[in-house]
Amino acid sequence: MSAVWRAARAAIRRRRLQTVVVGLVVLFSTATVVVALGLLDASARPFDRAFAQQRGAHVVATYDAQDPATSAAGVEAVAGPFPELVLDVPADGGPGWATGALTVVGRADPGGAVDRVDVWAGRWATGANEIVITSTPPADRADAQYFSADVIGRTVRAPGRPALTIVGIAYTLGDTADAWVSPATMRALGPTGSQVLYRFRHAADKAEVDAAIATLPRDGLVATQSYLTRKDAVAAGPGTMLPFLVVFGVLGLVVAVLIVANVVSGAVISGFRHIGVLKAIGFTPRQVVFVYLFMVSVPAVAGALAGTALGTVAARPLLANAFLGLGFGARVDTGLWVPLTGVAGVPLLVALTALVPALRAHRLSAAEAISAGSAPRAGRGLRVQRALSGTRLPRAVSLGLGLPFARPGRTGLTLAALLLGVVTVTFAGGLTTSVLRYGAAVDRADAVQAQVRPNNPDFGGVSSAKTDPQVESLLRGLPGTVYVTADLSLELAVAGHSTPIGVDFLRGDATTIGFREELTEGRWMAAPDEVVASSKGLHDLGLRVGDRIRLTYDGRDVPVTIVGRTLDGAVGGGAMFADWSLFTTLAPQYRLVNHEVMYYVRITPGTSVESYLASVRAADPGLTAWSAVTGLGNSYTVSVVTVSVVFSLMIGTVAALAVFNTVLLNVRERRRDLGMLKSIGMTPRQVVAMMVTSMAALGLAGAVVGIPLGMAAHRLILPMVGRVAKVDLPATLFDVWNPGALASMALAGVGIAVLGALLPSRAAARLPIAEVLHNE
Repeated sequence: MSAVWRAARAAIRRRRLQTVVVGLVVLFSTATVVVALGLLDASARPFDRAFAQQRGAHVVATYDAQDPATSAAGVEAVAGPFPELVLDVPADGGPGWATGALTVVGRADPGGAVDRVDVWAGRWATGANEIVITSTPPADRADAQYFSADVIGRTVRAPGRPALTIVGIAYTLGDTADAWVSPATMRALGPTGSQVLYRFRHAADKAEVDAAIATLPRDGLVATQSYLTRKDAVAAGPGTMLPFLVVFGVLGLVVAVLIVANVVSGAVISGFRHIGVLKAIGFTPRQVVFVYLFMVSVPAVAGALAGTALGTVAARPLLANAFLGLGFGARVDTGLWVPLTGVAGVPLLVALTALVPALRAHRLSAAEAISAGSAPRAGRGLRVQRALSGTRLPRAVSLGLGLPFARPGRTGLTLAALLLGVVTVTFAGGLTTSVLRYGAAVDRADAVQAQVRPNNPDFGGVSSAKTDPQVESLLRGLPGTVYVTADLSLELAVAGHSTPIGVDFLRGDATTIGFREELTEGRWMAAPDEVVASSKGLHDLGLRVGDRIRLTYDGRDVPVTIVGRTLDGAVGGGAMFADWSLFTTLAPQYRLVNHEVMYYVRITPGTSVESYLASVRAADPGLTAWSAVTGLGNSYTVSVVTVSVVFSLMIGTVAALAVFNTVLLNVRERRRDLGMLKSIGMTPRQVVAMMVTSMAALGLAGAVVGIPLGMAAHRLILPMVGRVAKVDLPATLFDVWNPGALASMALAGVGIAVLGALLPSRAAARLPIAEVLHNE
């Protein structure tokens, strides 16, 4: 074995460029494998993984007693009882999402055996009249800092209660509370019940959870909440990332395996002449096989170790960003098998790939191996070359177009890598465009720039004395106002459905707030007995456009027809839009107070939002005005775009390395041919053109096949995401392709091929004629 090791070391030193190429290809391929497997691993039951990490509560039990019994059969861990209170916070009593009916829990710390709360900004509430509110952390760190700076220090105010200062923002995947205070503050607020959190040893499905709930103490039990409800809700939010992650993970894995196979097998085949020499000087066939296995395994192991480290580092922020809404936090832990696959699996793949051509060399005699190690046999591609020579193409171009046919196996692997690279870029490009269009549609930043609401007089201080019509008239008279829409949000019962739904009654310039442009089916309402529903609302109610339903309020009901479906939910969080006249018909005795109405304002282009808000406050100090454009961005959009860009770059880089290796091997095999061509007048520029043309043709072929496949993947995956999110996507999100976009995709395939071919082609152009022919 010492002779084998010496021969392998000598081959590694002599073939430095090949060694470096094998190491680099394995490095980048391993990094891609680790990231791809990380995505696939994280995509498998992501909610359950994150839920276990946070020690989430399988069941949240609410009791009307302050000290209920907590024993139950099959319990793994219990937390509580925690005193609980529901605070009714008006719309102007705190930050937008910290209003309405807030479930507030008195809890001394965020840790414990069940439901470990992640305080991602500020601190836990420990002092008097301090509160921690819940919110999912934004995707971007800068956005998180902006968000927390805007929220921490503000107050939450409910009628008849002391003002509570926000000192922290937290998140819990189990959604066990809307806010937390210290036990002392809760005692001062006056709790009305208790919360007990349970983790059970068996709670994998609804039957097991129902069985566990049946064992809870019944004395004073008011309500129970299963974690499965939260799991379903998450599946329609961050869970919509999963189809994308699976596609990118599979593509990355396949590309990495193909390229490793291409590079390693090519390295062994290009060394057949050396194999023949080793046999001629006395090496046995088995020793020759071991020489070549060692020769490729040394750089492969080094590349795999570095690639595993690189892939692990790259995967963490990528996965944390993708699964931010699941509460993974800043670190995503994948299974130990993922880095082990990179460290051990990729070198094993290299060894197996090298073994196939090495065993072929094992069967060849010394003379046959030396012959096989020279340029490919004359018959290969000869017909193609003759046919191309009869065309009017420049000779360098015709020779380049015929080169891929000389090594069909190597060409096939290179073409497959380029094809998958084009598929990835095409799919990622279409996906990014669709998600950006979706974000622009639901943000409606061009339709509404300011929101206004009168202050609630129950809080004391300045409150507007104007009635609802007077407030609308005031806003319409301010400089910079273009459109004003009044919105009143109420919960109504639907005949035949047990769950009430939110309806937003709109008055004024209702067609200008951006939802009519989001219609995915039907039309906007045109009569008092017509409503438009959100896509998710229709799915939740099991209704369709054209259905007739009866809306009920305070004993009065009105039949309405659903005439349209929108992409997003209603402005007040409801499932339906209706005209204001329906409200007056349905609730004629309703005593409307001004602070119940929200006003959505579009201002003239060029008008500063800040100056307009200041003018609203100056006109009536009893009005609260704020910008409708948060500036925080859409975390889902950021996640999808980030994953798309990163994987496109990774797979594109690996595909370019495959082309680089193919051209390098072609140059090495054809040194004699290149020397003879240069000796009869071929210039260095023509040599570069010939080699680059050979790969550009493969890039173009990959684009021709890969672009339709990428478009098909986009058409297949996007509806799956819509079904998971319970959203019916409009045609505009699918029709993202135009001639310019398709041309750029084709150029991407050719560009990857040319980029990989350029460097070794330039090296081939500089080969000295005399040295080449002398060596041959």
